[in-house]
Amino acid sequence: MKVAVLGGGNGGVAAAWDWGSHGHEVSLWSSEEYGSNLAPIAERGGVTCVGSEGGFGEVAYAGIDIEKALKGAELVLAVGPAYSTEAYARAVKPHLSHDQLYVVCPSSCLGAVVFKNALGLELQAESPIIGETSTLPYGVRVTGPAEITMYNKLKGGVFVAALPSAGTEQLRAALEQVYPGVESGGSILQTSLQNGNPVIHPATTLLNASRIESPGDFLFYEDGVTPASGGLIQAVDAERLAIAAKLGLRVLPDPEIGVLQGYMTEPTYVDGYVTAPGFRGIVAQTALDHRYLVEDVGFGLVFLSDLGRRVGVQTPVMDALITLASTILKRDFVAEQARTLESVGLGQLTLDELREL
Repeated sequence: MKVAVLGGGNGGVAAAWDWGSHGHEVSLWSSEEYGSNLAPIAERGGVTCVGSEGGFGEVAYAGIDIEKALKGAELVLAVGPAYSTEAYARAVKPHLSHDQLYVVCPSSCLGAVVFKNALGLELQAESPIIGETSTLPYGVRVTGPAEITMYNKLKGGVFVAALPSAGTEQLRAALEQVYPGVESGGSILQTSLQNGNPVIHPATTLLNASRIESPGDFLFYEDGVTPASGGLIQAVDAERLAIAAKLGLRVLPDPEIGVLQGYMTEPTYVDGYVTAPGFRGIVAQTALDHRYLVEDVGFGLVFLSDLGRRVGVQTPVMDALITLASTILKRDFVAEQARTLESVGLGQLTLDELREL
């Protein structure tokens, strides 16, 4: 299969390696701003992976020409943080093909809706098929020119859903060629709510703020998750699960999904993360102005809090973390409305209509 990967960050480079190592013809595109990351990959003709996975994945094209990257692709993976989704869709729009499958990976809260909106498509348009995954299928970092270190390629606990849901099974069938544990999600709200990043990252980051700003490295999970931060993670997760229950969605607690994914060996909120083989060795960020707050609060927790208000679930812990992150970074994440039901055009939907997405 011919696969186009959009995004030159950790996840995009990992996806290009993975699909290439499985024998698919891969094109890797990034915007000009990040095009320098792709130069070594173009020079070497692929990506080398070390860590829990290994080997070389061939990449047929790596560069900033979106038309060349998309030409002939059967599957297009838009891999990046929440703030990249709309930009990816705008880049795709002049070259949109109704014969291609498009997957926002990961959802980062209604990524498929954002992608469709930016393409100018009706949300219930059945062609082209556009969907999202609940999470990035990797714990990975780019650690050198054309090289990644894989901490964990997920063994399960990855869900995909299309909008409308009639296309879900076709997306699942395409993705299972490289992600054999992928499952069909019930809806894009289920894939959005199953994403654990807003649950884990802000709580751990904020309770380690002084450590992050001090000299010296530490390990984000092994050192950063303590009884205090683990308890805060659990409190955030409880609010997320309450929202899912009100919507009638099957969403698993984060430690349980972590075990299914192969990150963790026990489904607990402290030791589960500290001893997790899939998180071992991941160094903490060196600044607070980082996607663990900018994305996972500004897009993730703001969206979850907004959804909670809509369905009648109070989210005092999430709201506190939003306030703390806004104060620390000197910006108002609530006022920015980066990702809310209103900002993605779903503000007028009733509770029953949300359940039917």
